[in-house]
Amino acid sequence: MSQSKEQMIRAEREKAWVGDAVLALFARKFVLRERGCMDAVWFTHLTSNGFLSALGNPTSVEAKIGGIFEEEGLAGAFAWMDENLIPLFRKQIARKQK
Repeated sequence: MSQSKEQMIRAEREKAWVGDAVLALFARKFVLRERGCMDAVWFTHLTSNGFLSALGNPTSVEAKIGGIFEEEGLAGAFAWMDENLIPLFRKQIARKQK
């Protein structure tokens, strides 16, 4: 039996809700590692819908993170973000610093 559109939307939003939390933890750890301090500007940029929209619909990106977390755990989700978010983030930060 197939899911209704409303059920699919709800399922994506629930995964996105979890993915948002995983992204926030990843971003905080990344910022502390890279900056050596709490940097709200970097954190906000890395977790913003504006940044995520460069990869697609922000809710869908967060849902992807949530799904990876559910299937592969924190290490899998962090690895995906390292591979897919950080190169774009570094490019954008470098552009802003010019």
